[in-house]
Amino acid sequence: MGRRKVLVIHGPNLNMLGKRETGIYGDLDYDGLNLKIVEKAGELGLEVEIKQSNHEGELVDIIQSQGSMADVIIINPAAYTHTSIAIRDALLAVNTKVIETHISNIHKREEFRRHSYVSDIAVGSVIGFGPDSYMLALTAAVSI
Repeated sequence: MGRRKVLVIHGPNLNMLGKRETGIYGDLDYDGLNLKIVEKAGELGLEVEIKQSNHEGELVDIIQSQGSMADVIIINPAAYTHTSIAIRDALLAVNTKVIETHISNIHKREEFRRHSYVSDIAVGSVIGFGPDSYMLALTAAVSI
């Protein structure tokens, strides 16, 4: 059967990690986060593909073209969490298990950040643990 395939999708501005709002997102940069994801996936016996885009349509294209080939999608839609019905619809269309993740706790931030268009279609959400949110999501991906 082979190794479980996980598609990790980072939304807008996550490529700026370590440079922007370090008080909220920490000082680990984007490449460092991805290295941690690859290492953790290897420890767990997962095959991982990582994608990032700042553009909603490109994120939809990634989900549509690669989502159904994955066993699990781990997605941090970032700001699109609160606005994108298109990303939600793409996730539903590929019929792949989804884990939503966020570095910060969106429920402790501005009111507009507290609604997610992904949470109710995800198997679960891992939020507020900094970069470890991704590591916890990978751990969950092993058994869902």
